[in-house]
Amino acid sequence: MKIAFFDSGIGGLSVLHHALKLLPNEDFIFYADEDNVPYGTKSREQVLEFVDTAFKFLVSQKVDAIVVACNTATSVAVRKMREKYSLPIIGMEPAIKKALDLFPKQNVLVAATEITVHGEKIQRLISKLNAEKFVKLRALGELVNFAEQQEFNSPAVENYLRAEFSNYNFEEISSVVLGCTHFNYFKDTMKKILPAHIKFIDGNEGTLKQLIRLIEPLTDKKNSAPSIEFFYSGRKVTEPAELERLDNYLKRLDYVFEI
Repeated sequence: MKIAFFDSGIGGLSVLHHALKLLPNEDFIFYADEDNVPYGTKSREQVLEFVDTAFKFLVSQKVDAIVVACNTATSVAVRKMREKYSLPIIGMEPAIKKALDLFPKQNVLVAATEITVHGEKIQRLISKLNAEKFVKLRALGELVNFAEQQEFNSPAVENYLRAEFSNYNFEEISSVVLGCTHFNYFKDTMKKILPAHIKFIDGNEGTLKQLIRLIEPLTDKKNSAPSIEFFYSGRKVTEPAELERLDNYLKRLDYVFEI
């Protein structure tokens, strides 16, 4: 079985990284829309066009399922992609329910991109959970640019996060929901500057559980290592320097996985 993971950039590698642990016998395509990253500052119409282009390419590659490993793209485009294509399409949403289940009636801070924070989808989710008084939203879109530059714990990153978090009393907050897959790379930096009790919660596990439910009847039972092909906006990544860059991201994810 060939499963595609699609993101605006390299944030979705955090979902693929988790998938490699849970689905060790499948084949994967990772598509990063590096020509158009970041999505969070674009218009909804632009994001829908970018996602549509990516899906056309991935379907041409004969993939069996597509994971939209991007909260912004999910918010804007997944419904329309499901109307257009019949293969399993798994989207992501900020793991607010998981945070509230772990810490009932405690405040959570949801960090995401501008387009996610201000979108109707997240407001519907919060309303559905009756969580209006417990959920605080913060756009941290600059982290996407830092991640794309492989800048994870520099003084600039620390100063940015300290400034963005300065208006919150974290003694009254239980957890930070990472509502953008790019944000997983910064868990150690956030841990450094936030109180020790703060937990970091993302939607990767829930997304992959949904993927497994949908594809389990189709999964291969082979006992071989998975193959992974990488694409930047439809161009196959073959240059050694770029493959090393991607490997460095995966190593970074190994480091922050348990935080």
